[in-house]
Amino acid sequence: MSGALAPSSAGPLQAEYMSDKTTWHPPGLFMLCTTEMWERMSYYGMRALLVLYMVAATDKGGFGWSKSDALSLYGTYTGLVYLTPFFGGLIADNILGQRRAVMIGGILMMIGHFLMAVPGVPAFYTALGFLILGNGLFKPNISTMVGGLYRPGDARRDGAFTFFYMGINIGAFLAPLVCGTLGEKFGWHYGFGAAGVGMGLGLVVFMLTQKRFLGTVGLSPADKASAHVPVAKPFTTEDYHRLVVIFVLGLFVVFFWAAFEQAGGLMNLYTDTKVDRTVGGWEVPTSWLQAVNPFFIVLFGPVLAAFWGLLRKAGFEPGTPPKMAIGLLLLSAGFVLMMGAAKDSEAHGKAALMWVVGAYFLHTIGELCLSPVGLSMVTKLAHQRIVSAMMGVWFLANAIANKLSGMIGGAAESLGEYQLFFYIVCATAAAGVVLLALSIPLKIWTHGADEVKDMPVNDPAKPVLPAAV
Repeated sequence: MSGALAPSSAGPLQAEYMSDKTTWHPPGLFMLCTTEMWERMSYYGMRALLVLYMVAATDKGGFGWSKSDALSLYGTYTGLVYLTPFFGGLIADNILGQRRAVMIGGILMMIGHFLMAVPGVPAFYTALGFLILGNGLFKPNISTMVGGLYRPGDARRDGAFTFFYMGINIGAFLAPLVCGTLGEKFGWHYGFGAAGVGMGLGLVVFMLTQKRFLGTVGLSPADKASAHVPVAKPFTTEDYHRLVVIFVLGLFVVFFWAAFEQAGGLMNLYTDTKVDRTVGGWEVPTSWLQAVNPFFIVLFGPVLAAFWGLLRKAGFEPGTPPKMAIGLLLLSAGFVLMMGAAKDSEAHGKAALMWVVGAYFLHTIGELCLSPVGLSMVTKLAHQRIVSAMMGVWFLANAIANKLSGMIGGAAESLGEYQLFFYIVCATAAAGVVLLALSIPLKIWTHGADEVKDMPVNDPAKPVLPAAV
């Protein structure tokens, strides 16, 4: 969480208006959104091609691996991508500060993407290593800085993470269209190289604008005081209760992402071979289907944010646990459509494209109910001294889920897609129901940190600086 606010004389940050008469967000939010957009363009561009590249025949530039081997490595890679943020958060909290961690992580990832453009297995594994390490420094700390722009209880915080999430998904939408097209049509390594260019653009945006728009946010490690940042208070019983809430919700996040991440693995391969992708006589490239989810997020993210806002004004907005439970139930409903696709392909050779598009739509709305509010929740509940580390713990749940995702997807070769989709439906629906039942005790253990509070009115003529996280 952010601490006290310093006066405007401390630095060049633009005014952050916290008046109750405005809902403007600080300009640092949009800078961080832009940086994350380019970074996610690079990550999802590489992800859209990864399993297709591994299973492609050697005469087509790939490795010629089996689907199960490709999905296993895919799960290991994406799992490690979300494991290292825990350590990256600790390093930022105690040594580097979030801002330097983001810059170093971005440089490592850019190197990794460009190494993916080099043919051969040694370069391939080296590239994955750079990407894993770089993401560990980058991912938790840029998310933490978003929360650092807001005071505790600021009603804009959840909306800020929705905007941030939209930035992520603009990049994710561009990724398969740019990197996927280059990779599938002109050569795998052109697509991977384009991902490196995207990461480079993100770094340029961050380095050129961070002093102007972030003030002191993320500048110093959390355990070191500065002229404007008081030393964090000691841990209390309430702080430990809130950490328990983060860990419990993280368990349910594992169920969500283990199923959701089939999009880049099993659903990607299934779409490539068992879905009729012809539209108006033209066959849609497989990688382009990876753009459907981010397109829906950009389209419906503001709608859902406005919907939560209306419920908040009426006094009926659900807390974070119920929202996440709704996300799990919507994810389950999406896999019901994938069961329909499996039956369709068994009966007619190939399934209609709308089964997959419909599944992505439900998965997207479920993701919007779970992921941005989860990121926001971590910055609300985690103690100031360990907020980046706890963001890393949050991504640790994603790490476990992504490894499980590869193992689950590989089971389709023995179980068949229909049976596997059925098991996913049952598991995610059960998790959603259990989380709904736990919502009330979890709310109690947040001790009000998940609630919106009345904010003090500031004079808009006097800009303020958010404290470093």
